[in-house]
Amino acid sequence: MADEPKVPPQPTVPGEPPANRPAAEGGGVVPPSASVEKPAEAAPPGGAAPEGGSASPPIPPSPAKPPAPAKPAAAAPPKPPAPPKPPVKPDPWESPLLEELKKKFPGEIADPIIFRKQPSITVNKESLIAICEFLKSDAGGAYSYLADETAVDYPKREKRFDVIYELYSFKGNDRLRLKVLAADGEKIPSVVGVWPVANWLEREVFDMFGILYEGHPDLRRILLPDEWVGHPLRKDYDILRQDKAWVQANLHIESGQ
Repeated sequence: MADEPKVPPQPTVPGEPPANRPAAEGGGVVPPSASVEKPAEAAPPGGAAPEGGSASPPIPPSPAKPPAPAKPAAAAPPKPPAPPKPPVKPDPWESPLLEELKKKFPGEIADPIIFRKQPSITVNKESLIAICEFLKSDAGGAYSYLADETAVDYPKREKRFDVIYELYSFKGNDRLRLKVLAADGEKIPSVVGVWPVANWLEREVFDMFGILYEGHPDLRRILLPDEWVGHPLRKDYDILRQDKAWVQANLHIESGQ
């Protein structure tokens, strides 16, 4: 057999298979274009890039969708308004004290009523002092305290004023209201001799309503100036048109300004 020509050895490059290397079996030659498969490299944990490469940014998780808003509940139909309560009316008043007053002062007591647990009687002005003295005594209930004295104006009535006395008994822990009717300009007996505190209370009633008290020791205004014209708590008194002359002279402004 003729000698086969010898191929000189080719230099090898590291990492590349030698060219024209005989096959392990069969005596063939590996062509230079053939490539040797490399084992696949495992991806590094945690998304790290392999050596010599760049790391790709991690993909953030998609945000959770907010829950859909709940539909508002249907509004309840409005409740019908409550019917108005009937007005409270006074009831007739009966008591042993009332019977005693009627016996001692026949014909001088009228309209005995009780309203919201407080009794009230109307008395004639001629018997006012005697009735008050009896009520202040122990036999009359010991109403030793005149809690208030005031008035109410009913301008359409002939006797337009209700003069009101609020009495209190510490002994019995109860109250009693007296009323006396008076016309405009009519004098009412002063009760200062029975309850000294009436001195200032009657001055205020005179100042605000113009009611005159017979027997009062010092009946003059207590809130307004002495020269003031008119009485502010009368229903026919215009609060915006006060005493023009006094306002102009003392305050130097127009009345009602």
